[in-house]
Amino acid sequence: MSTSSTASVTAPPRTPGPRMTGRQKLVLVLLLGAQFMIAVDFSILNVALPAVGEGLGFSLGHLQWIATSFALVAAGFTLLFGRVADLVGRKRLFVGGMVVLGLSSLLGGLATSPQVLLTARVLQGLATAAVAPAGLALLTTAFKEGPLRERALGLNGALMSAGFTAGAVLGGLLTDLLSWRWAFFVNVPVAALVVALAPSVISESRPAERPKLDLPGAAAVTGGLLLLVHGLTQAGESGWTTPTTLTALLAGAALLVAFWFVEKRAAAPLVPVHILRRRSVIWGNATGLIAFVTETSLVFLLTLYLQEVLGYSPLATGLAFGVLGAGTVTGGLLGGRAVGRFGNRRAIVLGGVVQAAATLSLVALGTSDGWIALLLAATFVGGVGNMLMIVGFMVTATSGLPDTEQGLATGLATMTQQVGITLGIPVMSAVVTARTGTATGPGAVLSGVSAAVLVNSVLVLAGALLAGVFLGRSGSRTPAG
Repeated sequence: MSTSSTASVTAPPRTPGPRMTGRQKLVLVLLLGAQFMIAVDFSILNVALPAVGEGLGFSLGHLQWIATSFALVAAGFTLLFGRVADLVGRKRLFVGGMVVLGLSSLLGGLATSPQVLLTARVLQGLATAAVAPAGLALLTTAFKEGPLRERALGLNGALMSAGFTAGAVLGGLLTDLLSWRWAFFVNVPVAALVVALAPSVISESRPAERPKLDLPGAAAVTGGLLLLVHGLTQAGESGWTTPTTLTALLAGAALLVAFWFVEKRAAAPLVPVHILRRRSVIWGNATGLIAFVTETSLVFLLTLYLQEVLGYSPLATGLAFGVLGAGTVTGGLLGGRAVGRFGNRRAIVLGGVVQAAATLSLVALGTSDGWIALLLAATFVGGVGNMLMIVGFMVTATSGLPDTEQGLATGLATMTQQVGITLGIPVMSAVVTARTGTATGPGAVLSGVSAAVLVNSVLVLAGALLAGVFLGRSGSRTPAG
């Protein structure tokens, strides 16, 4: 018998991996489209803020509330709506949230005063707080734990992160070519399409036994998050030692501590204490918080660098971040495979080390246009590493839990994601302000940005390594093969 024929007899058959059904693909496209739109909303107005302020008469001091009012509400109410999704049905809350998102976007685009615009942004934030955890819970229950769920979460993480950077690009294009109002109007047809298709494509999902709503716990955690995010926003704006900053931070911390004790005594807790004690939940969400704080704040820091140091226009700045978006999409496509091959813990550590190294290289940026090559290369590589961390976080934080607790787990994960996006800019802004003081000009801005970039790099490296240590082998899924 020839060698080739022997090989053909003894070679083990290759087992194909599980494949998505046609219905699962439709569900994936619909839910990912909605999550991408939500991510875009976090950043689409950032480069358009001066134009919005000029068009509606916002004072310079109040301009930041166009972004902050949305982010505060989206972060503060996410955990509450994650439990509400378990009560009324995740599909029902998802569709209802998309209706509110479409209508509030229409209201924002038609706004003729600051008051109307801020009302629209608050409603957008509430809709986001409802849609994001409900959509993620629908995603995790549509795919069983394993390779298909990891692939779906990898794509979800990629589009969420890419959506944040795509928002900057889209905001610059729409503002320059049409009007800032189209940053709102663009949501309306997308929301309408999702609302039209979701009832027939998505299956309802909620626990067999309807849980009770823990109102004291909901009030404590929502109030605590709102005050904490508000305090950190104030810190970036006016400093850490001002009375308003300290009062908000201390009151927020006190409410979050009170939340822990409320949950220990509640008959039907919003977040059962046994969930909060799970190592995968604690360190999975800690990883996600650091991943979103560092990458989204890096966009802010590099916006300062590109516009204030290199003199780029808002449109050119937005286009430069397209490279970061490409990196996050690449990382999202690789993330599911990395988790399957190496396990959650190693994927998180690998991604953190790659992101930290790429970010650290940005400390070398100078004042000449030639440094744009380093910025583009570093943001691409850093985006890949960041997405490995995010996919590892999503899989870790939602694994090992029954479907009855998926709404809660995804609510926690989504809250972590939105709090991270919200906190990143004020925290890094405070670092820049502390470094520059009252100095102005490109040199001062570059000095502040470099200091914040260094802090950013150290933070992501420390977070990834600590997660790797505390998750341990027991906290990660066994690698495939």
